[in-house]
Amino acid sequence: MNRDELVSLYHQMLLIRRFEEKAAEEYALGKIGGFLHLYIGEEAVAVGAVSAMAKDDHLVTHYRDHGYALAKGCEPKRVMAELFGKATGVSGGKGGSMHLADVSRHFWGGYAIVGGHLPLATGIALACQYQENRQVVLCVLGEGATNIGEFHESLNLAALWRLPIVYLVENNSYGMGTHLARASALKAIHAKGCAYGMPSRQVDGMDVLLVREAVSNALEYARDGLGPSILEAMTYRYRGHSMADPELYRHREEVETWKLRDPVRHFETSLEMGGFLTPEQAEELSRQVDREIEEAVAFAEQSPEPEPAAICEDVYAGTQEREVGTPVGLGQGR
Repeated sequence: MNRDELVSLYHQMLLIRRFEEKAAEEYALGKIGGFLHLYIGEEAVAVGAVSAMAKDDHLVTHYRDHGYALAKGCEPKRVMAELFGKATGVSGGKGGSMHLADVSRHFWGGYAIVGGHLPLATGIALACQYQENRQVVLCVLGEGATNIGEFHESLNLAALWRLPIVYLVENNSYGMGTHLARASALKAIHAKGCAYGMPSRQVDGMDVLLVREAVSNALEYARDGLGPSILEAMTYRYRGHSMADPELYRHREEVETWKLRDPVRHFETSLEMGGFLTPEQAEELSRQVDREIEEAVAFAEQSPEPEPAAICEDVYAGTQEREVGTPVGLGQGR
């Protein structure tokens, strides 16, 4: 990768970090409602993975999805507006934190039901195979989702039909407040792929370049018609499961130990040591990101609330707009 590409990765990681920190502040001020699952500490996975994707590849994620939305190119101001529940948000203010999506970027969300998105991602891969368009699906999930039926059903079908999909497991050790050791009989999550004969690999999820390399290889494997694979990115979230999490299940020493490998700080240091980034350039980039975040918050605050009639929009495909309260008759909608 050349200097501009490397610095771009760092910029994205820093943007995600500052965006999430600001989102936490706005949530504490009561400007963001519902749940808020922060991505702080896991930035290298989203940025590394998305940077390996082709423009037309499909992305389906779990509900800790802010980092993926920003890495896929969604405008920070529209993502923030969605968190604020405003009409200018990427999902029209009706999805919120856990349901970010942007069809124009082949980013299909953000799903709140654990593992519920796995069959959907597998179905998109089937469509890609049927259309012979060489597009690949990247399906991101947490390690907790590997213990449910949809995970095994999806992997089995994908392997059976050699579908063009990569299952990327973000293993941050905790499914809500339950440690992996108390939930999964198999601790090496990627090894679960062997039951379906698919390639599997574990990668350091705190190193953006290692993630990029692993995902790139897996995507090309699928693109060449060789079938699915599963990757396990070992990472860690520095904040609670959500903003409502008191974090009584893990020790502060554990969190601080993982912070010694902070992916954003370490990548900045690597770029400086490699001569790709000077301290002055890093400082200017930091100021630029801060401006982007402040502009995003201002945009969200000034944006309008969704109109009441919007509750009837995006429910059925191919229907005409109706007034609120108008019943949907038989034969309407498809």
